[in-house]
Amino acid sequence: MLNFVICDDNLNILDKFSKILESIFIKHNYDAQIGFKTDNVDELLDYVDDNKTDVLILDINLKSDKSGLEIASLVRKKYKDTYFIFTTAHLEYAMMAYRFKTFDYLAKPITYERLEETIIRLFDDVNGCPKKYIKIDNKKTIIAEDEILYIKRDAMKLIFHTKNRDYETYSSFVKIQDSLPSNFIRSHKSFIVNVNNLINLDPVEDLIYFDNGSTCDIGPKYKKTLIEEVKKYGHF
Repeated sequence: MLNFVICDDNLNILDKFSKILESIFIKHNYDAQIGFKTDNVDELLDYVDDNKTDVLILDINLKSDKSGLEIASLVRKKYKDTYFIFTTAHLEYAMMAYRFKTFDYLAKPITYERLEETIIRLFDDVNGCPKKYIKIDNKKTIIAEDEILYIKRDAMKLIFHTKNRDYETYSSFVKIQDSLPSNFIRSHKSFIVNVNNLINLDPVEDLIYFDNGSTCDIGPKYKKTLIEEVKKYGHF
């Protein structure tokens, strides 16, 4: 079981953050617990001194004589493998945080989705099976490749349809297509599909089906190449 420790000088944020983190553990059936949470730096250091700390989530700008970065430096001397996740509303601290082998940096206010992405990546790393991710915008929103069903072009936007939710960003196929893995195939002027996630392809109705009930169109310009590529992946 991974032991998480959280320190933030705002008790309301600390409580809300803890509840979100616990809900992520439950949702994904992660073997983890929040062993300790506090707004007091001295209490934090006492706990870490006596208890194994697998993941330490630290606010950088604490109302204390020590910053989150200074605490990280002290903890790193004792625990070489602790995962550090920093939180702060002050973006200028971001680069400084990575001096401590930081796993991630979360800008406040922290959303459920952003924290969930980080925790999923962390457990993938712990379990030795890191997934590949796609960054979809300049806000550092990332999506696991295998979660994406298809990408739809909608005017100036791209909509990434995943197994759980949709993500929107202002971009174009031209900008992203070369960076996508080979299993992402253009099926239509408005669709790029992840062929690893399709469950059926109907060449008569010109439709692609996914297991959540959604579909994509097949355009005549892309049909032949699409079918050839899908066969390469052993689906048909």
